[in-house]
Amino acid sequence: MAIHIGRRKFTAMLGGAAATWPLAARAQQSRLPVIGFVNGASPDPYAPYVQAWRQGLSEVGYAEGRNVAVEYRWAMDQLDRVPALVAELVRHPVVVLAATGTPVALAAKAANTTIPIVFTAAANPVELGLVASLARPGSNITGVTQLHVDVGVKKLELLHELLPSVTAVALLLNRNNPALADPEARNLTTAAHSLGMHLEVIEVASERDFDQAFARLIELRAGGLVIGADQLLLGQSEMLAELALRHAIPSVSIDRKFVTAGGLMSYGGDVADAYRLAGVYTGRILKGDKPADLPVQQATKIEFHINLKTAKALGLTVPTGLLVRATEVIE
Repeated sequence: MAIHIGRRKFTAMLGGAAATWPLAARAQQSRLPVIGFVNGASPDPYAPYVQAWRQGLSEVGYAEGRNVAVEYRWAMDQLDRVPALVAELVRHPVVVLAATGTPVALAAKAANTTIPIVFTAAANPVELGLVASLARPGSNITGVTQLHVDVGVKKLELLHELLPSVTAVALLLNRNNPALADPEARNLTTAAHSLGMHLEVIEVASERDFDQAFARLIELRAGGLVIGADQLLLGQSEMLAELALRHAIPSVSIDRKFVTAGGLMSYGGDVADAYRLAGVYTGRILKGDKPADLPVQQATKIEFHINLKTAKALGLTVPTGLLVRATEVIE
């Protein structure tokens, strides 16, 4: 900092004002309202989503460091750490909790009934027990649902449309996130049966399990892979795309990053837009709105991406019907 350069001379010139300014600035910073932001994944893959959340805050007139402070906590894909991270921020205390991700939302609701909570969730928040209803959340919690679990069946149907002769497919899930994994496994098992396919569920707990999971896919001779809706799997989209291409397994995820990294297809809600909407709600609560009066928003923007270059590498011909429905075709 410039204050340390020629400190004695500078302080003498300004009558000591320069020496006291940093302390005053820190005191002002400490008086800002503090938001607690918790996520179950790691920060690097989620940087674009955090930026989208900040954009939502800015739409309501808040800028981090100017008129609001943010305390970030990341579980680094270790979901058993989430309750402690949430409890730490509740004790801090913070004025709003941004609980991004289903496990974090559930932990935040369990830990506190007074501090307002704004969540992002990949499944129906009523079925998860987060809110009483979408229109009237009640209590101290509201947020945004991306309904990634609900579109899981559609991912399987797209894979079947591309690979009509394939009868054995696999579903990759995070076993440490049963709130999402269990309903997605049930939904896709039923859907696979109706399509005349057999679905094998493969569970992982961290990225260290990915190589073993793909070895299992080869062993099962699975003709395709559906990647589940989970923060671990979303955050490691690029690694999963690389493994799917290396092992020549046609795969579908929820995230565009998966496709741009070489994955075959993605179908799901716009994650960045969901974070932006959560940022808007966080800002509105800072301005005085009550969570109970803010209906849960459903991120309705669904995107469908296809990597045609990957399809060709896998020896697949993508039907015209799929290409014309795609939001984006990467060639």
